[in-house]
Amino acid sequence: MNGLIILGLLVMLMLTGMPISIALGLTVLSFIFGFTQVPLESVALKLFTGIEKFEIMAIPFFILAGNFLTHGGVAKRMINFATSMVGHWHGGLGLAGVVACALFAAVSGSSPATVVAIGSILLPAMAKAGFPARFGAGIVTTSGALGILIPPSIVMVMYSVSTNTSVGALFMAGVVPGILLAFLLGLTAWWRARKFNYPRQIKASMAQRLKALRECFWGLLLIVVVMGGIYTGLFTPTEAAAMAAVYAFIIAVFVYKDMRLKDVPRVLLASANMSAMLLYIITNAVLFSFVLANENIPQNLADWLIGMGLGPIAFLAVVNILLLLAGNFMEPSSIVLIMAPILFPVAMKLGIDPVHFGILIIVNMEVGMCHPPVGLNLYVASGVTKMGITELTIAVWPWLLTMLGFLVLVTYWPPLSLWLPNLLMK
Repeated sequence: MNGLIILGLLVMLMLTGMPISIALGLTVLSFIFGFTQVPLESVALKLFTGIEKFEIMAIPFFILAGNFLTHGGVAKRMINFATSMVGHWHGGLGLAGVVACALFAAVSGSSPATVVAIGSILLPAMAKAGFPARFGAGIVTTSGALGILIPPSIVMVMYSVSTNTSVGALFMAGVVPGILLAFLLGLTAWWRARKFNYPRQIKASMAQRLKALRECFWGLLLIVVVMGGIYTGLFTPTEAAAMAAVYAFIIAVFVYKDMRLKDVPRVLLASANMSAMLLYIITNAVLFSFVLANENIPQNLADWLIGMGLGPIAFLAVVNILLLLAGNFMEPSSIVLIMAPILFPVAMKLGIDPVHFGILIIVNMEVGMCHPPVGLNLYVASGVTKMGITELTIAVWPWLLTMLGFLVLVTYWPPLSLWLPNLLMK
């Protein structure tokens, strides 16, 4: 009964158009003061201890690193390198967009940042080369979603905070699925380009490829610094985020010199605004989780589902449907922070690996970012491409179908997610 009251309050407040972070906070406070005897001191204590986790510090650092890279010319150099490598294949610039999105995702940790950074440079070049606008828009919108699957990923940090799962293990688990999804999205682009005979670039010489690699070397080195440091145990994911921010500042200002020192305060302010917004959502989500746990709602849900005879296969199908539906109305951070505390205990009771479950949730978030009405990447891409949401939705459908097929593979083949973390953690 209490679960229905909480859900009813949350849905009612969200339907008013209120931001999800505020709706979460008001739902929790209304329920606590109206339906429970929980002392106010406990709420304040939980609020403080909930956001005291060391892992949360990774979020503002990764956001800052992503902003330095977005403004620092790294994206342009990655596109040039990707074009030199695959530009001569069918739909070469489109394939270069997929490769560049995968590379930029591996240094920024953010899908919207990837869409803006790659799309604003690649799409005008594709239009000039004679590609249809929808082809480029579909590639950038969906490939940009790799930002939350290929580590480092801000959404992975949020899942870790919600479920106490190892961030390092999640980062390792995202590598193989991320590379495979990038390959499948590229394959879809190649197939459509071949089918409709889209333009191809002149094959780059080895000297041109080496020059492009040399120019983007410092950006690519960040992947080695962050992921290599985590995998070798040199530093924690949070320390890696701080290293990434410092490194991104140095290469943007002093190596590539695409950013001036006077631009740094503006980047710091933009990063602080985004960090504050996410931390506010996390704060309210911590309270929401506290109320759910206090009322034993996740445990009761787990007992009910198991009592119905729902096994792991059926449960994971239900989770996918729930998360895809939630993706129609909410952005990824909110979904993870609301749904993970409810679904995670059920998954644990059914013997589902927490890291595999996290990757499954994140792939769902990727799909949700690319379909209407609230697909975050659609709105970001709409601003970059100047296309309407309806036209963008038509543009992304071939790649969206590919992502849905990939979601089924990730859901029911755990070794895809768990092979690398099991190998490295042994």
